[in-house]
Amino acid sequence: MDWQSFAETPLQSAEDMRRQITDRAVSDDEFRSLLLSSPKSAIAQELGVDLPEDINVLVHESDAQTLHLSLPVSEIGEEQLEAIAAGRCCC
Repeated sequence: MDWQSFAETPLQSAEDMRRQITDRAVSDDEFRSLLLSSPKSAIAQELGVDLPEDINVLVHESDAQTLHLSLPVSEIGEEQLEAIAAGRCCC
């Protein structure tokens, strides 16, 4: 399960959840510290849900000198897909 799948519930989208967590971290120093030290605990506290074990959460503080980029997962290429379908390793 990925974060997007987990977050797409009838009640909140992934972006709504991110915004709620970020807003709380900006206004509550204690929650911000918990989010930095134990992200899953902080998220469970704020959203009332436990994230699945296979979900990783990375939290860091921004600064003016650092550009943050989050890349989507690369799609499997046609050649790799054919190799998988043929039973060959694509590694």
